Amino acid sequence: MIPNMNVYKERWGIDSDDSIKPGLKAVKEALAEIGNPEVKVDVIHVAGTNGKGSTIAFMEAILKEHGFSTGVFSSPAIIDLHDQIRINGEAVTKVELDKSFRAMKEAGLSGKLTDFELLTVAAFVTFGRLAPDYVLLETGMGGKLDSTNVVIPLVSVITSIALDHTAFLGTTISEVAGHKAGIIKKGIPVVIGSLPDEAIHVVRNISNQQDSPLFMYGEQFVLNNNDFSGTNKFHLGERKMKGAHQGENAAVAIQSLLTAGIPLMEDLVAKAISTAQLAYRFHEISPGVYVDGAHNPAAAKVLADTIRFEFPGEKVDFVIGMLKGKDIEKTLDELVPVAASFTFLTFSHPQAATGEQLMEYCHHRDKRVTNWESESIILGVEADKKKIVTGSLYLISGLMNSKRI
Repeated sequence: MIPNMNVYKERWGIDSDDSIKPGLKAVKEALAEIGNPEVKVDVIHVAGTNGKGSTIAFMEAILKEHGFSTGVFSSPAIIDLHDQIRINGEAVTKVELDKSFRAMKEAGLSGKLTDFELLTVAAFVTFGRLAPDYVLLETGMGGKLDSTNVVIPLVSVITSIALDHTAFLGTTISEVAGHKAGIIKKGIPVVIGSLPDEAIHVVRNISNQQDSPLFMYGEQFVLNNNDFSGTNKFHLGERKMKGAHQGENAAVAIQSLLTAGIPLMEDLVAKAISTAQLAYRFHEISPGVYVDGAHNPAAAKVLADTIRFEFPGEKVDFVIGMLKGKDIEKTLDELVPVAASFTFLTFSHPQAATGEQLMEYCHHRDKRVTNWESESIILGVEADKKKIVTGSLYLISGLMNSKRI
């Protein structure tokens, strides 16, 4: 479900299939029909359970400071599908996206793609036409069978690996790692963040099989006390993005650009790292009210650690909505130690769990369910308390679109 996608499909008479169909055949055929625009741009391909968006935001900021133009494809949409395709830091315009869908129609695009596959093709058409210097390409789910996995990138990046989307990616770290490492291409270097040992084993084996040089956080590069040491050495200042984990994401971003052969200057890197921001990741949207897209146990742990670091000794009020199929209990368990209360709601998404279902998994004495239409979601924050809306970027998108945050 991609907000406002139907506008373009109906205007140009392009059909799609709602079901998830892992595999690359359909999207490869569609790209071939339209002249393979994906080969016209230099791509950095980014996979990972968590940290993809932040790492891309750092890379985007660094490239901008060095005078390069950028394209970004990411997911999910926050306001609507235009957010998912960025040109020089701005959402693609309706005019430009309309040109891409028109080109797809005129090329005789045939066969039913999923909405995500259709948007992936539209992104490549847009990038091929506008020709940014670099495209930062985020996988939608997994890697090996993800519709973005049709490129030969300058570098393949894996930010983190944890259990998520288990129905599609598997129930073990090794299985998930196999999917993420599917973006590794023959001879193309690989940059990875801190991964579990089981994941490192898988990624290293696949890198060796592909003759791909491997750069690992903590070995070939690292960030200590704002000092980056890797292919180059840089001293960095403070970061706008909150949380200790963002230091690692920044380091992965820097090493990825260096590995791609992009020359970087210390002062410009430091400026970019200090100003880079990713919307809706520990983002204060009004005094005392924050939103964060944490949607699995690993991301919830990072969020809890960030709360401890930013608000030492404080407890926060959580407003939470989540999708079915997530590890709801473990996600909530990570938040309980820093929670003053939990408010659960059912939001408008076909896969959303109900507030009542969520509350059953919560091991905290102060918990309640509220109505989706409630105006109190962000109101009434006491001066000495913080409120954090989390559990799903789809939840945040829904609240943003309904003007309730």
